[in-house]
Amino acid sequence: MMKLPSLSSLIKKKSPVERTADKQAAEESAAPKAPMVDFQQLAMDFKTLDPKDPGLWPLAPRVVILLSLFVALIAAAWGFGGFGWSVQLEELEAKKNLEAKHKDDWINKKRQAVNLDEYRRQLAEIDRSFGALLKQLPNKAEMGDMLVDINKAAQARGLSVELFKPGGEAPKEFYAEVPITLMLIGGYHDIGAFTGDLAKLPRIVTLNDINLGTNPNGTLTLRSTAKTFRYLDDAELANQKKAQQAAKAGKK
Repeated sequence: MMKLPSLSSLIKKKSPVERTADKQAAEESAAPKAPMVDFQQLAMDFKTLDPKDPGLWPLAPRVVILLSLFVALIAAAWGFGGFGWSVQLEELEAKKNLEAKHKDDWINKKRQAVNLDEYRRQLAEIDRSFGALLKQLPNKAEMGDMLVDINKAAQARGLSVELFKPGGEAPKEFYAEVPITLMLIGGYHDIGAFTGDLAKLPRIVTLNDINLGTNPNGTLTLRSTAKTFRYLDDAELANQKKAQQAAKAGKK
């Protein structure tokens, strides 16, 4: 029968050297690990720096100072760059607005150039219309005949002219307005026919502030202000322009 080896023979005994090595390994694993950065040593390195000889500085201070300078430069560049960018963005926006304005001006001028012939035709038509209207205004020499025509139109309808009083002229831009205070007495149909005759005159006459009243004998009294117009000649226009310029100079 085979004899089995004892338990003690199976366990290998360690030599004294191996036991000492295991003990040191256990002590090292149990001891706290030293920090990766020795801040006390780093502080001592900064205290002993010689600013006159950076080449002899330790590695750690040189790395820290270079990183700090790099970060400071990046921050300064970002700050100044941001200010510069804002100014440039404002200038860019102003240029865009100016470009849009020039584009609109160009489009308007192009449209006018394309329609130039039509504008000239319209201007010629306006000149003809203005000339036709201007002919309906008497000049200064014809105003007397105009007043006589109004008076005759009233008498031709059998109206009694109780008041016929031309007022002072009121100069406008290129014409003068001449008011005439009227008071006429007559029948209803005669007064209506008189107003129709005024509309048929070759010159412009308007009735304003019309007041129509009855009389005991059945007739009507027409109180009104008739207005006619005449155009100003070149001398009157020149004097009017000088007066306007003098008034503006007086205000200054």
